[in-house]
Parts: sequence; C-alpha cells; structure tokens
Amino acid sequence: SATMNLIVKHFEDQTDYKVYLIYGSTGKHYAQIKQGAPIDLFFAADVKRPKILDDEGLGIFGTRFTYAIGRIILWSSEKDFVDPKGDILMSSSVHKIAIANPDLAPYGRAAREFLEHTGIWHKLKMKIVMGENIGQTFHFVNSGNTDLGFVSVSQIKRTKFFNSGSSWEIPDSLYSPILQDAILLKESNVGREFINFVKGPKSKNIILQFGYRVPDYE
Repeated sequence: SATMNLIVKHFEDQTDYKVYLIYGSTGKHYAQIKQGAPIDLFFAADVKRPKILDDEGLGIFGTRFTYAIGRIILWSSEKDFVDPKGDILMSSSVHKIAIANPDLAPYGRAAREFLEHTGIWHKLKMKIVMGENIGQTFHFVNSGNTDLGFVSVSQIKRTKFFNSGSSWEIPDSLYSPILQDAILLKESNVGREFINFVKGPKSKNIILQFGYRVPDYE
C-alpha cells in the first residue's frame, strides 16, 4: 500500500537496509507462511492470522503488535449524494449498497456491526452487495455498480479520490476497532529495527495521514 511504501522509503533513507515488500491478501500470505515461505515480517489486515501464528509458535514470541487501526467510511462516487449524517442509507433512491463480506473481511464485519448497532441491518439486507474484500468493495462503488458503500477511510484519504464523490465517516463508537497486527517471523536485528521504526513517531504520522488511527505503544 501507499502507506507502507512511504514508511519503507523513510526507513531505507535512515538506515543501510533494503526492504522488499510482497503485496497480497492476508489469507494468502498466511497460507504461504504456514507452508514455510521465506518471509521475515508479516503485516496483516487483521488480528486473527498473526495471533494464530503467535499461538502456534510460528512467530517470534513477544513481537506481535497492532500497527494500525482501520476506519470505515460511507462513500459514493457521486457528488452531494451522501449527507453528513448518513441518512441517505434509508433513502428509497438507494438500490445497492456495497460492503466487504463480513465473514471474510474485517472492514465488512465493522460495516455490518454498525448497521446492526443502528438497527437498520435487517431493513437494508436486500440491498447489500458483498465484495470479497475491501478492494473489490471499493471497485463496486467507484464504478457506479452500487449507489454507495462502506469502504476504508485509507482508500479515500491521500489518494486521487480525496474530495471526490461524497462521504460520511462512521463514528468510531459505532463499531469495534479494526485492529491490524504485525509479527516478526524470523529473528533478525533489521526485523526488530523495522518494528521499532513502525512504532516510532515518523511512521505513526504517516499512518495517521493515510486515514488510520494508531495505538498508544507506551
């Protein structure tokens, strides 16, 4: 992602190390790690898979930590469509609402939790179109295949989509935090240095700029 690219660039500028990023879904990387893929550090989009690796002894004990907290936003590619309170959700002009599959994707789980919390999940169920992941969900909304949808704040912030369309950031109090964890898989000085760098102020500021929240590491 753009967030990690920028963090890595700053880390490489500050040290003599070179970091190679391998992109892919959390589930796919998890399966590769289980099969012994040569990966030193695992940055996941959820808590679940790093915790399993930790519990099974496939990660270095004591290195698992939350590096970012995802947030959801109700977004439409159409200007002035989504109102500042999200009342548009109950409008008869909305026929299709995209969310990531709640059984597979943390952002989808958060969206469903919000809809259940506000008592409108059962009313909107027939309008919901599920994406396999948050990337496909964003595509549904951006392409106009759905009227609006629940995407991640990071997909809108610091991208060409910032200030395009219309949106409402869902209050954090209406869904559980979308914790994203990392774990060191192979012991190394560079691995531990990179973890410390991600926890440091420069990385924290980058993560915040890209629309995530950050935990307090104290």
